[in-house]
Amino acid sequence: MNQDYIIPNEWSIIEEGFEHERVESSESLFSIGNGAMGQRANFEEDYSGETFSGSYIAGIYYPDKTKVGWWKNGYPEYFAKLLNAPNWIGIHVHVNGDRLDLNTCKSVSSFRRELNMKEGWLSRSFEAEMENGIQIKVESIRFLSLTHDELGAIKYQVTPLNGSVSITYSPYVFAGITNQDTNWDDKFWEITDMDAKGDRAYVNSHTMKTHFHVCTYMESRLYCDGKLIDAKPDVYLKKTKAYVTYDHHVEKNQSLSLYKFGGYVTSLNHDIDHLKSAASSILDIAIEKGFDALLEEQKVSWAEIWHMSDIKVEGDIKAQQGIRFNIFQLNQTYLGKDARLNIGPKGFTGEKYGGSTYWDTEAYCLPFYMATKNQDVARNLLTYRYKHLQKAIENAEKLGFVNGAALYPMVTMNGEECHNEWEITFEEIHRNGAIAFAIFNYVRYTGDYSYIPEMGMEVLLGIARFWKQRATFSKNKNKYVILGVTGPNEYENNVNNNFYTNFIAKWCLSYAAENLEKLKTEYAEDYSRIVETTNFNESELDEFKTIADQMFFPYSDDLGIYLQQDGFLDKELITVKDLDKSIRPINQHWSWDRILRSPYIKQADTLQGFYFFEDQFSKEEIEKHFDFYEPFTVHESSLSPCVHSIQAALLDRMPQAYEFYLRTSRLDLDDYNKEVKEGCHITSMAGTWMSIVEGFGGMRVKNDTLYFSPKIPDQWEAYSFKVNFRHEILEIIVSKDKIQFSLEGSSPLEILVNDTKVTVQPDQVLTV
Repeated sequence: MNQDYIIPNEWSIIEEGFEHERVESSESLFSIGNGAMGQRANFEEDYSGETFSGSYIAGIYYPDKTKVGWWKNGYPEYFAKLLNAPNWIGIHVHVNGDRLDLNTCKSVSSFRRELNMKEGWLSRSFEAEMENGIQIKVESIRFLSLTHDELGAIKYQVTPLNGSVSITYSPYVFAGITNQDTNWDDKFWEITDMDAKGDRAYVNSHTMKTHFHVCTYMESRLYCDGKLIDAKPDVYLKKTKAYVTYDHHVEKNQSLSLYKFGGYVTSLNHDIDHLKSAASSILDIAIEKGFDALLEEQKVSWAEIWHMSDIKVEGDIKAQQGIRFNIFQLNQTYLGKDARLNIGPKGFTGEKYGGSTYWDTEAYCLPFYMATKNQDVARNLLTYRYKHLQKAIENAEKLGFVNGAALYPMVTMNGEECHNEWEITFEEIHRNGAIAFAIFNYVRYTGDYSYIPEMGMEVLLGIARFWKQRATFSKNKNKYVILGVTGPNEYENNVNNNFYTNFIAKWCLSYAAENLEKLKTEYAEDYSRIVETTNFNESELDEFKTIADQMFFPYSDDLGIYLQQDGFLDKELITVKDLDKSIRPINQHWSWDRILRSPYIKQADTLQGFYFFEDQFSKEEIEKHFDFYEPFTVHESSLSPCVHSIQAALLDRMPQAYEFYLRTSRLDLDDYNKEVKEGCHITSMAGTWMSIVEGFGGMRVKNDTLYFSPKIPDQWEAYSFKVNFRHEILEIIVSKDKIQFSLEGSSPLEILVNDTKVTVQPDQVLTV
C-alpha cells in the first residue's frame, strides 16, 4: 500500500492534517533548495518527536573514514559525506512561558503544509492548544532565494485565539549539528568564532579534514499586526548556539510576526578572512529589500525557469503534479551556474549516498539539462568530469591499470573514488561508459563538437585505455570477454560478460577510435597536443578496434536474445507476477544470498543498453528483449521505471508506458519503495522528464535533425513541453487528434515527425 496523503494539485504539494508518523516523510517531500544550499522541511519551532533535521550546502563535504568488515587492496580511504550544516532556520517559541512543540500540544487542528512549486516557497499553518491551555494560530512561509543564492527568508507568525498572551521568539543559529549518515560518529564541524550584536548573529565554523570554512548568519525583525516594533533583543552566545530573544505582549487575535533572514557564505566563494563581512553585506541587501520584495523576486525567477522547463498535462492531475514535482526538485538541486558542483542522488533532501556524484548524472540528468537550459549548463557537467580526469587515472592506477587508463569513480566529490563495497567499487565499471556516452549525447544534441578536441578526447582516450586493459582474450571463445563485473542491475554481483557492460565497452572503444581519426585529419593542432599530453601511440588505435570488433556477447539461440550475463538461464526463472506481494520489496525481505541467486533485476540492465543504443537494434529485437526481461524486473531502483516507460512507448504499449511513467513520476510522492523519509530520488527525477519527452513525445536526434513520434496516454487530453535545440526553442503540444509545433526564435527549424520532414517557422503554429 503506497502512501496517499499528498493532495493532488497542479502546482503545489499539499498536506492537510497533522500525523506524527508522517513528519519525516514530509520533511523530505517538502524540501527546498536553490542550487547552492537546501534544507529539509523541518519545523522552525522546536519539535521533540521523530524528525530528521537537515540543512546542506552544495560542495561542502567530509571524508568519513571507510567502515568495512574486511579491508581489500584498492579500497578508498573514505566515503564522502554531504554534511548536515549549521541550522539557521530555528526559532524557539514560548507562549506565556510554555514552549511550542507540536509533539506535546493537547491538540493540533487545521494543519496545512504547502510547497508552492510555481513560485518556489514553503508554507505551513495550524491551530494548536498548548499544554497551558493557550490556543494559538501559527502561520509560516519560507524560501531560499534564487536571486541571492546565499540567502534564505522566513516569516513566522503567531496569533493568540483565546486571550492576551506574552510571546517570546528566540531565533537562533545552531552549530552543534550531527549527521544521520556517519560511519564513526566523527566530529564533522569545528566552531571557530561566534558573534551577535543587535538583531544579527554569526557563527564561523569549518569542516574537519577538508577545512571548508562557513559563516552561518541571521538577522530578525519583529512586527505586530504589520507594524515594525522597535525591539531591542537580548543577545546570547552559548557553546554551540547564537541567539537573540524578543518578548512582546499580544492581545487576543493580534498577530506577532518574526521576519528572519539567514544563510551561508563559504570559502568556496569568499576569502576565509572576510566571511563575516560578506554575510553582513547580504543581510544589508535583505533588510533593505525586505521579505515581500525578495519573495516577488523569487516568483519572477521561478517563472523564468518554468517558462522553459514546464511540462503541461491536461486531464490527469496526479500525473501533472508528479512531473512538476520532479522538474521542481531538479531545479532546486542544480542550476548549472558552477562547474565545481554536480547532482547528488538525494540532492538537498537527505544524506543517503553521501550527496556525491554518481553515473546518474551522465545517464539520466544530462538530457534534461541540455533541453531545458542552454548548452553551457550541460557543458559544465561534462567539464566537471574533465577536471577530474587525473583523479580517474589515479583511481585506475590503484587497481593496477597503467598508461593513462582512467576509471571514473562510482561515487565522488572531488574525482577520487569514495565508494567501498567491493562488488560496486571494483566491479560496477559500466559507469565509465556512461561518461563517454554523455559526451556523444551532448555533441549529438547540441552540435557542439568543440568539446571533444578541447576536453572530451582526453576523457574518451583514458576510458578506452581502461577497457582495453580490462578486457581479456578468451582462447576458448576466440573473443574478448570482460570478467567479474556488476552491471546496472546490482542484484547480480561478480558476473562474467554482462551484456550491458560488454556492449558499452565495445562502443567506447569504437567511439574513441572514430574521434581520434577525426581529430588527426580535421583538428591537427589539438591532435598533436593530445598525443603529447597523453603519450598516445597510434598502435593503440588498432588495439581499440580489434577488441571492439571481437567483443563477446552471451546469446541464446533458442530464445533469440542476448543474455544479461553468462549463465542467466541457469537460474530458476520465476517471474515477478508470481512472487508473493508480502515479500516485496525483496531487498527488505530476502537475504543478499537469495537475491543474488534469483533472476530478479533491480533495474534495467540489458534494456539499458537497448535504450542507449536504440539505433543499433531493430524494433523487433527491442521488443523481444523487453518481453523477456521486464517480467523479471522488480524496479527496486529508482532508475528503472523510466527506461521501461520509454521502451514501452516505443513499442506502442501505452498502458504499460503510462503505468511506468506514473511510477517514476510519483515514486516519492506515493513512496513506492517505503523509504522517502530518507530523502527524495533526485537523479531519477530526470528520468521522469525523459519518460514524457523521449517516451510519449518520441524525441530523438537523427542525422543532426530533431525527430518526434508522439503518442498520448488514454488518461490525458493533451500534453506539451519545450526543448532548447541548438539555440532554438521549440514547443510541442500533443492532443488526441493533432500535434502542434511552435518556435521561439528567428530562424526556421526543420524537424522530422514520424519520418516526414516538416519546417517550423518562427512565431507560427505548425499542425500535423
